[in-house]
Order: sequence, then C-alpha cells, then structure tokens
Amino acid sequence: MKLTICHLYGNLMNTYGDNGNLLMLKHHCKLRGIEVESKLISIGDEFNPNEFDLMMFGGGQDYEQKIVSEDLQLKKEAITEFIESNGVVLGICGGFQLLGHYYINAAGDKLPGIGAIDYYTINQENNRYTGDVEIYNEEFNETYLGYENHSGRTFLGENVNPLGKVKKGFGNNNEDKTEGCHYKNVFCSYFHGPMLVKNQHLANRLIDLAIKRQENLKK
Repeated sequence: MKLTICHLYGNLMNTYGDNGNLLMLKHHCKLRGIEVESKLISIGDEFNPNEFDLMMFGGGQDYEQKIVSEDLQLKKEAITEFIESNGVVLGICGGFQLLGHYYINAAGDKLPGIGAIDYYTINQENNRYTGDVEIYNEEFNETYLGYENHSGRTFLGENVNPLGKVKKGFGNNNEDKTEGCHYKNVFCSYFHGPMLVKNQHLANRLIDLAIKRQENLKK
C-alpha cells in the first residue's frame, strides 16, 4: 500500500507549524507499514487530481494568502474535482478559508476562494480569537483538542456540517458554536499547533479514508 500526499503551497502556508500535520501522517503511515510519498504543489505548479490520495493545505499570513488566492484560481477546477471524487483533504486556517467562497482580510481586501464548499469568511476589527479550544464531533463521537489563533470569522452554508461543536473556545465565529467544516472527505479547522499531533485519532481517520478511496477507485 502506498499513499501520495499533496502538500499544497507548503512553502507559503505554514503558520504555527502546520507542516507538522504532514509529518504526523507520515509517522502513522510508517507505523502501519504504508509507504508514503509527498509532493509540494505551489505557485505555477499544476495540480493533477488523479495523482494524489490526500491533500494538506495549511494556514498563512494575509500577504501569503493573497498570493495563494490568485494562483489558486488556476487550480480551482482540479481541486474541486479532487474534493468531489472523495479526495481526502485537511485544510487549516487560511487553507480552510480559501476552499470556501471568499475571505475578507484585515485590510478589507476580498480574496476569492474556490467555492468548493459553501461558506465564507469575514474580518473583525482589532480582535483575534486565540486560546485553547475543544470541540465534539457527533458523527464520529470524537473530541478534538487544539489551539486557535485567527481574526477571520467563518460562516457555514445551510447544508454544510461543522467539524465539531464548540465546548471550549471561540470556534468559527464566536456566534453559532461551530468549528471547522466536514464535507465529504474534507476536514477543515482553525486548529494550529499542528492539529494532528493532539488528535492522532483524526490522523488515522484521514489515512483510513484515503485507503478506502484508493481501493474503491481500483474496483
């Protein structure tokens, strides 16, 4: 068994050690005897949805996120195809925001996302949501722990599920008690730290889903 991971804009979107999510996936694959290959896809590179089993998309500062937003439009159709074909995705903070419709940054610039999932993100003045956070996912009966640090306020569409309900912390917007997003095999969150170090059960879930998808594609 071999899994191929796309590290999307891994050289630009790596706030607070989000690269550690990739390392944790590799670690658990090694423990399970699964071969792993990772490939950096960045500015000007083509994204081939048929090449990958998983995609990591981390967070970045507003400057990097603006650059990525522009280039991402060239990959919009391919990434959406990957998501709709049950490709496994972990989107953190900025990566989470740009998979939605748009992100309004601290300067008031409206950065287009790819609209692959129905949500949007707006800014807030002179405030950030920071601190330890705990959420509960009813579908999997799992608790996820982490640390959030974001000024964006994300609002999910009517038919989009959160990654979990907030038990402690601010979550997506400090209003509706949602945190992150779960759509098909896409898992998004504002958890930095990196997320999969504190939530290794989620790391194994991503691996299991990628294996299952690979097996289904071979049938």
